Amino acid sequence: MDYEYAPLRLPSNVDRLTAAAQLAIQAEFSGWELARVRLYRDGTRQVMLRRRRVNQPQPGLSY
Repeated sequence: MDYEYAPLRLPSNVDRLTAAAQLAIQAEFSGWELARVRLYRDGTRQVMLRRRRVNQPQPGLSY
Protein backbone atom coordinates (compact mmCIF):
# COMPACT_ATOMS: atom_id res chain seq x y z
CA MET A 1 0.00 0.00 0.00
CA ASP A 2 1.06 3.53 -0.68
CA TYR A 3 0.82 6.07 2.14
CA GLU A 4 1.30 9.79 2.44
CA TYR A 5 2.92 11.09 5.62
CA ALA A 6 2.55 14.30 7.61
CA PRO A 7 5.07 15.17 10.32
CA LEU A 8 3.87 17.25 13.28
CA ARG A 9 5.82 18.79 16.12
CA LEU A 10 3.92 19.37 19.36
CA PRO A 11 5.50 21.80 21.84
CA SER A 12 6.19 20.85 25.43
CA ASN A 13 3.33 22.99 26.77
CA VAL A 14 0.76 20.71 25.04
CA ASP A 15 -0.25 18.04 27.53
CA ARG A 16 -0.99 14.46 26.60
CA LEU A 17 -4.79 14.81 26.69
CA THR A 18 -4.77 17.85 24.42
CA ALA A 19 -2.43 16.13 21.98
CA ALA A 20 -4.67 13.04 21.94
CA ALA A 21 -7.73 15.20 21.24
CA GLN A 22 -6.02 17.02 18.36
CA LEU A 23 -4.87 13.75 16.81
CA ALA A 24 -8.32 12.16 17.22
CA ILE A 25 -9.90 15.08 15.35
CA GLN A 26 -7.40 14.71 12.50
CA ALA A 27 -8.05 10.97 12.37
CA GLU A 28 -11.82 11.31 12.30
CA PHE A 29 -12.21 14.12 9.78
CA SER A 30 -9.18 13.78 7.54
CA GLY A 31 -8.45 10.07 7.57
CA TRP A 32 -5.03 10.26 9.28
CA GLU A 33 -3.73 7.53 11.55
CA LEU A 34 -0.86 7.57 13.99
CA ALA A 35 2.31 6.06 12.58
CA ARG A 36 4.89 7.09 15.22
CA VAL A 37 5.38 9.33 18.25
CA ARG A 38 8.74 10.42 19.58
CA LEU A 39 9.04 12.15 22.95
CA TYR A 40 12.15 14.29 23.43
CA ARG A 41 13.87 15.28 26.66
CA ASP A 42 12.65 18.86 26.41
CA GLY A 43 9.03 17.60 26.38
CA THR A 44 8.29 18.15 22.70
CA ARG A 45 6.70 15.38 20.69
CA GLN A 46 7.37 14.54 17.08
CA VAL A 47 4.32 12.85 15.61
CA MET A 48 4.15 11.13 12.23
CA LEU A 49 0.67 10.70 10.77
CA ARG A 50 -0.12 8.63 7.71
CA ARG A 51 -3.07 7.88 5.45
CA ARG A 52 -3.59 5.83 2.35
CA ARG A 53 -3.19 7.63 -0.94
CA VAL A 54 -6.33 7.87 -3.00
CA ASN A 55 -7.02 9.40 -6.40
CA GLN A 56 -9.55 11.96 -5.13
CA PRO A 57 -8.41 14.89 -3.00
CA GLN A 58 -8.80 14.66 0.77
CA PRO A 59 -8.71 17.44 3.33
CA GLY A 60 -5.26 18.37 4.60
CA LEU A 61 -4.04 18.98 8.09
CA SER A 62 -5.39 21.91 10.05
CA TYR A 63 -3.00 23.42 12.53
